[in-house]
Amino acid sequence: MARIVMKFGGTSMAGIERIRSVAARVKREAAAGNQVAVVVSAMAGETDRLVGFCREASPLYDPREYDVVVAAGEQVTSGLLAIALQAIGVPARSWLGWQLPIHTDDAFAKARIGTIDTDALDASLSAGEVAVIPGFQGVSANGRITTLGRGGSDTSAVAVAAAMKADRCDIYTDVDGVYTTDPRIVPRARKLAKVTYEEMLELASVGAKVLQTRSVGLAMKENVRIQVLSSFTGDDAPMADTLPGTMIVGEEEAASKENGDVERQLITGIAHDKNEAKITLTSVPDKPGSVAAIFEPLAAANINVDMIIQNIAHRSAGSGDNGSTSATDVTFTVPAADLPRSIEALNQARGTIGFGDLIHDTRVAKISVVGVGMRSHAGVASTMFTTLGARGINIQAISTSEIKVSVLIHEDETELAVRVLHTAYGLDADEAA
Repeated sequence: MARIVMKFGGTSMAGIERIRSVAARVKREAAAGNQVAVVVSAMAGETDRLVGFCREASPLYDPREYDVVVAAGEQVTSGLLAIALQAIGVPARSWLGWQLPIHTDDAFAKARIGTIDTDALDASLSAGEVAVIPGFQGVSANGRITTLGRGGSDTSAVAVAAAMKADRCDIYTDVDGVYTTDPRIVPRARKLAKVTYEEMLELASVGAKVLQTRSVGLAMKENVRIQVLSSFTGDDAPMADTLPGTMIVGEEEAASKENGDVERQLITGIAHDKNEAKITLTSVPDKPGSVAAIFEPLAAANINVDMIIQNIAHRSAGSGDNGSTSATDVTFTVPAADLPRSIEALNQARGTIGFGDLIHDTRVAKISVVGVGMRSHAGVASTMFTTLGARGINIQAISTSEIKVSVLIHEDETELAVRVLHTAYGLDADEAA
């Protein structure tokens, strides 16, 4: 007997017929003798509708009441799935976040899970019931409903899997696994059998939309095995454990004998993200503390900064010891959604920073190549820069980690960059076969 967490996203729950299809899939897992907990998202589009109601009621809404409203979407789908399971003879009941309970902090609309009490859940599973749990929600220490932020149902599922010591957490979505890149851009992209936690964390953070970044980080911390599967295969499809999608696992398992030596997998995937904005501050005084003065107000506003470039300092007429002052230009990127707040924060600190002009550009895209093989292979960045240069694609900024190289380019060149890099690293399906 295995313990399985099954998570279904909004497209899987979009209407009664799809909920019935989910119920049939859950029934097969339960009938195989497994103990099953199901984590569900709200119906596709429902959270947006509820958010709209909050904004219409008051632009300055109380975030505590906002969480009460938007958590309702998952409450509806959890109840409906429990009803659908009961209708086909599967003992099931719904558990709201506060009933388990799922304890979170009180950062409303972006709460983080602390602990989950599983006594009631364990008793329900042992009694043969399927537990249906709404994702995206929990309860604060003072008893207020909280939500985890967009994509939070993935995190809920991983947290539940960790708490109940599940053998596997199956994430059902509208794709059948993790691909070497977006197959809509590169039709020859191939599905990956296994991806390490670190690789998936990097891919998720740089634009891959398959899993929420927080959920992958939690899975890595708690060593929860995740499988990404499609919820739109036919009812007669094999069981999840006999026809896997993509397994997100530790590096040791990813390097198992059937998967070959993980060091030979130079690049795992290529991701792109158009939700970036570039900011350049000109004529920043070139002195100790100037860079800190730029990023302190952004940090205070909870704005994440990614790529950073500081140009070589240049001299200009001024009142320095030799009649001139030294200044530099600083360029960095922020999430496009945070651009207005970034501009406001920087302008408010203009007197402290002492910059000249603030120039911003949203017509940019971040392209990233990711792979644990970078640790033991040289030339990954060189291949990237040479390939892009040969196609006349200008690189505006660069950032790196141990297993990732990212560049910033003009957004109009996104698809061309992804295609040529996919080929350059030998990821096309016919080459990899």
